[in-house]
Amino acid sequence: MPKKYRKFADDGWAVWIDGDDTSTVYINNWLNPKGKSYVDLAIRIRGIKASKSLNVYVPFAISREEIEDVSLLFYDTKILQAIFSAACIIDYKKNEHTSEIAYNGKTVDVVHISTLEYKTNLLADGTLININLDELQSFLDNDEAYFIWRMPHKSLDGIFKSHVSMGNVMVRLRNLLTTPVVSEKYAYSIRVNESRLLPEEITRIGAFHRQKLKKAVITLSIDENYELNDSGCYRTHRLEENLYKDYLPKDYEREDVITYQWNQNREYNLQGQFNFYYTVTKDSISRGSMLLYMTLLLTIGLFGDFIANFLWDLITGLLK
Repeated sequence: MPKKYRKFADDGWAVWIDGDDTSTVYINNWLNPKGKSYVDLAIRIRGIKASKSLNVYVPFAISREEIEDVSLLFYDTKILQAIFSAACIIDYKKNEHTSEIAYNGKTVDVVHISTLEYKTNLLADGTLININLDELQSFLDNDEAYFIWRMPHKSLDGIFKSHVSMGNVMVRLRNLLTTPVVSEKYAYSIRVNESRLLPEEITRIGAFHRQKLKKAVITLSIDENYELNDSGCYRTHRLEENLYKDYLPKDYEREDVITYQWNQNREYNLQGQFNFYYTVTKDSISRGSMLLYMTLLLTIGLFGDFIANFLWDLITGLLK
């Protein structure tokens, strides 16, 4: 059985808020082995009225045009119910920059970043997204707010990138004939706010080291043809098909999506470093092997009678 084992690190995530906050980061990876993967990034800030800016570093190049403000979909209360796992009451677009959501006995603001003049600055190994919170203050009615957006997860696409083997032709032909099952295994890690893995442009910022990140939650979504190592999960579930139907990224089928969720809080980790690791596996039939088998069968079918008659004539001719 041919095996593909690839390690892939996506370690350079960083989130910090300039101000007196206690924040939570949610990263939802939409894994799409067939094409483009996406990541939904959500940040909850408690104490936003005392905060001046939100800063997010992602470990790949991204432009403002590639960032989708999925909070604009929150007019649909079914989507809200699926995301917040609770019945929600929405005051959609309460003002120019925010909506207001009531759920589980509390009320929070949701900021629509597409209405803001935020910055995306390309650095050596990624992009720094900076959102000025000062201009938001007059639009905020609550001291807790969510920011949520979606963007292509360019570095994650590398884990599923196809590689063409340039080995010996006869060895490849032998493998196609004898080992049609291909075993794939991908090892992937995410690390949030780990200084040694971030570029110098981030680590030298004093506000980054004073951040008060409380919790990071990672959600991984992939179709059921792949298996995730869920030993670190505290909860797994299938996405609510009807609730999520208008929220899924392009090219995703809602009935195939399963979500695995990791949770690591800061109760015993005062440095606020969050490390996540998982593996993705899949056993499948090689398309190359199937094509070769079909070609051989077709060849035998087309030329079988001709070969049989030729051999018969040859044998009878020798026996005369």
